Amino acid sequence: MRKKINFTKVSLTALPLPPTGQRETYHDLKTNGLQIRITSSGVKTFSVFRWVKGSRKPERMTLGRFPDISVEQARSMATEVNATIAKGDNPAEAMRKFRDEPTLGDLFLDYLERHAKVHKKSWMEDQKQFNRYMTKFASRTLSSFQPSDFQRLHHRVGEEHGVYAANRLLSLLRGMFNRAKDWGLWNKDNPTQGIKKFKEKSRDRFLQSDELPKFFQALQNENNETMRDYFLISLLTGARRANVLSMRWAEISFERSEWRIEETKSGEPQTIPLTPEVINVLQERKKLADSVFVFPGKGESGHMIEPKSGWKRIINHAGLKDVRIHDLRRTQGSWQAATGSSLPIIGKALGHKSTFATSIYTKLDLDPVRKSIETANQAMLKNANQPSTPPRKKILPFVGTRKKK
Repeated sequence: MRKKINFTKVSLTALPLPPTGQRETYHDLKTNGLQIRITSSGVKTFSVFRWVKGSRKPERMTLGRFPDISVEQARSMATEVNATIAKGDNPAEAMRKFRDEPTLGDLFLDYLERHAKVHKKSWMEDQKQFNRYMTKFASRTLSSFQPSDFQRLHHRVGEEHGVYAANRLLSLLRGMFNRAKDWGLWNKDNPTQGIKKFKEKSRDRFLQSDELPKFFQALQNENNETMRDYFLISLLTGARRANVLSMRWAEISFERSEWRIEETKSGEPQTIPLTPEVINVLQERKKLADSVFVFPGKGESGHMIEPKSGWKRIINHAGLKDVRIHDLRRTQGSWQAATGSSLPIIGKALGHKSTFATSIYTKLDLDPVRKSIETANQAMLKNANQPSTPPRKKILPFVGTRKKK
């Protein structure tokens, strides 16, 4: 008969030892499949024992030893295993793979599929980071790495690519090994845990009044219409880079002049008022649209992913230094502030989330937000010697002059 008990630290500590050479198994009352096996020597090991699709017999997936792993951790891990089984996958196969001397590449692929793609909207950034900095280490087994290896890597990336890139890579590696340990796939200390991140400076760069004319002139001279429109909409909406890249036509209401983003970085939906300048760009793009995305791409996502080459070209043509794509968002907020908008209105326009701002935002409608964005955009366009009044096709010299494909 199966022995079922409520797993607690007290109950598991008090379990009696089985006779010499034997092993006893107890099942948790609260979590499906979770069990603990105790040997006559007192070793207590958590595992999940479940039927898995495609297997000829129940699979046992070892989670780790008690009390190194707490009851709460074991239940959380078992829940993840059960979720994987519910999707039709076999987590036991992944665990057997790791017992057979896994490589860093194996760990990353497992991390990507089991964690990043499930829990992180920015999982493609993880993939790009690994491909950029770690491919030459991908074939090395995990046991071959020492903390000093990752320390040197962090230092080198910091020198060659900057402290922000180095710190993002360190966070990725740290997360990979943390998840591997949680899953019982790695039983050593996290090799990145003693490495300190580089000190990062808070960035306050935005396009100044003398830089806007140069930026708009560079946009006007840009031959790639998709790049041109992407950066213009990024500036005039202040939306996050990822949201503009993945913008869908279904999210745009031309009747209400609004863009509804169902889920932003903060996890909340956001409605962005679209000014006449932005509507004009979108209407011109819509005439030739053949994708659900406003900025389609050829990759797996279906939309444009990496606009860095276009950005570098435009910034070089404008003769600007130290300007990043995210600075367009900061430019919108800065010009809203410069034209008299309050901080709650700016926060609402940019989709910022804070305890203080949230309580105020519930009392705001889109009218003052729209007014704030329109005022800021008109100020930027006026500063850059760009017309800011209808007819729309004359708002920017390069809008409405697209070549038919």
